[in-house]
Amino acid sequence: MPATADFLAADLGASNGRVLLSSWDGERFALKEIHRFANGPTTILGRDYWDVLGLWSEITHGLARYATEYGTTPAGIGLDTWGVDYGLLDASGALLGNPVHYRDARTNGMMEQVFSIISRRELFAITGIQFIQLNTLYQLFSMRQSRDPQLTHAARLLLLPDLFNYWFTGRQAAEYTIASTTQMLDAETRNWSDDLMARLGLPRAIMADIIAPGTILGPLLEGVAQETGLIQTTPVITVGSHDTASAVAAIPGLDERSIYISSGTWSLMGMETSEPVMTDAALRYNFTNEGGVGGTIRLLKNLTGLWLVQECRNQWRREGDAYSWDDLMALAQEAEPFRSIIYPDHDDFFHNPQDMVGSIRAFCRRTGQVAPESPGAVVRCCLESLALRYRSIVANLEELAGHSLPTIHVVGGGSQNRLLNQFTADACGRLVISGPAEATALGNVMVQAMATGHLADMAEGRAAIAASIVREEFTPGSTPGWDDAYGRFMELDRG
Repeated sequence: MPATADFLAADLGASNGRVLLSSWDGERFALKEIHRFANGPTTILGRDYWDVLGLWSEITHGLARYATEYGTTPAGIGLDTWGVDYGLLDASGALLGNPVHYRDARTNGMMEQVFSIISRRELFAITGIQFIQLNTLYQLFSMRQSRDPQLTHAARLLLLPDLFNYWFTGRQAAEYTIASTTQMLDAETRNWSDDLMARLGLPRAIMADIIAPGTILGPLLEGVAQETGLIQTTPVITVGSHDTASAVAAIPGLDERSIYISSGTWSLMGMETSEPVMTDAALRYNFTNEGGVGGTIRLLKNLTGLWLVQECRNQWRREGDAYSWDDLMALAQEAEPFRSIIYPDHDDFFHNPQDMVGSIRAFCRRTGQVAPESPGAVVRCCLESLALRYRSIVANLEELAGHSLPTIHVVGGGSQNRLLNQFTADACGRLVISGPAEATALGNVMVQAMATGHLADMAEGRAAIAASIVREEFTPGSTPGWDDAYGRFMELDRG
């Protein structure tokens, strides 16, 4: 095979999507963004949807731009998205309706209804997955409870990356890492739990067969090849279809004595293990055992991330103040430390508020604190609170691991937030190593390179990524106040 190759990665996040080109020269990956587009919920009659047809159009537009500007013969295409959301198809393979956004209110109260049928402890013993009301399990159960006709007529459920891969190739399958986010897989067998679905009255027959990351699904459908200008034999490859799985796969130096944070809209914080951790402590701390690349398990906690600041920034823009990220970080740097602290994962305040700034202030007032008024004070409150939340998770992870975890790797777009990185080092008393910022895209193309024989395994792939990027280290400083702030944080209302 040629020593060099072009791999195309479609990387869809909750707020934007991109098509990227990764040129492999035999030793390193070089990334180039070909096309970027906005993403977000569309609200119709009170329900929040994803515009998957618009996203498909943007993806194919990005592929067409590659064909026009670089050539028609990439070595592979891989696609990743966020977890849990899905589309339903009828018997002919047609989409029955727009997929619903994970923050939609239809899952309100569904966890409690599920627990009336199967206990939290038993559900965790089967799936090993964290309890969050946005999980696919509760979305699907809400459709059952409302007798949604789409579920009645559904012949197949496909998670979003599987849906797009189906449109690429005509093949319906469920990639393992994205399937693991549903809370419907048996953690031991790594297949759908027949017992769980039967007890909850969910249709097992609509679930596709599980396949591993690194599977070559097939060539492009003729119509897709014609639309994009790519040759029809272009292989479509399942990567770590859950974006966090791809991101974790791309972390150089990740080992049993280190923690990762995939930092963006969400903060996904955990460690890489070979087997699920299904202990009472893991249940008590509400950790999740999601599937990883190479047969690994991502023992992690899904945490609210920079969503807090993103929503504040969007709100200020709507009100006429268009702050850049650099503007907000500079203002936060100058704001008074530890004046106000929030619990970022309090769903009543921060799950999906119409007024994020107002919700932050309301939480502070309710907990007897001074409410932050200026944008700098609000952003500093968010960043310090995230760092303190991370510190609490470090303590949980060290208990689960049974040994110290002295290093934190921060990857993803949020790894470029130097102020949050330093706060994390200071709050946690740990060395923080940032990068790669493009971890998801690099993990995506790394798996493609493994599937096509350009890389032997994950160890070789991570070494290639290390050679392709520049990372930065943040050491804990002597800034006083973090211990006192942590004590205050641990006493906050958690919802």
